[in-house]
Amino acid sequence: MSGVPWHGGQGGRVARVGLVGTGPMAESFARMLARHCPDLVLSGVLTRRPLGSVTGFAPALLTDSIDALVDSADIVVEMTGDVLHGTDVCARALNAGRPVATLNAELHVTTGSYLATLGAFSEAEGDQPGSLAALAEDVRAMGFSPLVYGNMKGFLDLNPSPENMAYWAARQGISVPNATGATDGSKVQIEQVLVGNGLGGNIACVGLAGPEANSLAAGAARLAELARARGEVLSDYVLADGWAPTGVFVVARHDEDQAALLEYFKLGPGPDYLLVKPYHLCSLEVAKTVRRLLAGGPVLLNNGAAPRLGMAALAKRGLPAGTCLARGAGSFEVRGVAIELSAHPHHVPLGLLAGARLTRAVQAGEMLLLDGVELADHPAVAIGLAQAAGSTLSHMQGGGS
Repeated sequence: MSGVPWHGGQGGRVARVGLVGTGPMAESFARMLARHCPDLVLSGVLTRRPLGSVTGFAPALLTDSIDALVDSADIVVEMTGDVLHGTDVCARALNAGRPVATLNAELHVTTGSYLATLGAFSEAEGDQPGSLAALAEDVRAMGFSPLVYGNMKGFLDLNPSPENMAYWAARQGISVPNATGATDGSKVQIEQVLVGNGLGGNIACVGLAGPEANSLAAGAARLAELARARGEVLSDYVLADGWAPTGVFVVARHDEDQAALLEYFKLGPGPDYLLVKPYHLCSLEVAKTVRRLLAGGPVLLNNGAAPRLGMAALAKRGLPAGTCLARGAGSFEVRGVAIELSAHPHHVPLGLLAGARLTRAVQAGEMLLLDGVELADHPAVAIGLAQAAGSTLSHMQGGGS
């Protein structure tokens, strides 16, 4: 398909999709392609696991070679949830001229501004950030001016126990790190940092405002009031109190002379209007972004060339010098919080903590700083540190993987 525009499979041409990752979301996406996407075909699946141990995919599709995956694909879809490995694979694919769609918000907020300079690099619709970007695109196309890009959360425990997380991971069919990152708030913080950077919003405070409210409308109204008081668009979330949160939302304003019609359309009297996408279906929606990129359409969402926001790590408990961290988000040692990069120049990016070692003790609630952490020896670390420091893109390109 090189050099030939893609038109949804017209003329018998089918686009080849290279998939990175073999977890539940990747399996679901592969089934979606096979059963419901005649214009797309899975051409390879990259894994770091022993090939014979991977189930859920045709053995002939499995590979442990990045080059083999990229060479066989017209587009690459990255679903590993791993920042360091994901950076390697995405850089290789983009440098080979392949567009890349991801379900990996942490990758974007850690090294994504560099990756976006290499080619068409986008978070996919399906998880909350991509779904919010798609909703915001629709909202703006209808003439609305956003005040709040909003997420929803049903439960928050800043320091959950390993036993509790093992129970919920098994019950929900996800990994313990994924359950932990969702429960302690790291996931929603990462998502709203990406949304803020990609859509031009800011945060209200370190760790987001996250008002607890007995309805979405009440929580969204509080965030809109905060956005008006600050005079800027906010990226944040509402914590549900007694209702089941699902989907994403935008609070926006419109022209005064449209108010009567908008009320007739059941959006209320205004001037702030709540627009909701009441679901996000992750792997089932990714193909929409795949088709968008293949057709040469604009990137849906990435971290932007000059990110204002980033992710820092707070210790969940006192940690002695010498503590080794297997990961940042989803660990029992630290949790992630959204920050303005300019206000915290010495923070350690949450996404770079895999394989890190503390060189000094930290207290519970203390932010991890660069002078107290030894990071892994990996090319993505230099890229992530440059992004967090606000280095120019030309400098970041000079240190690429």
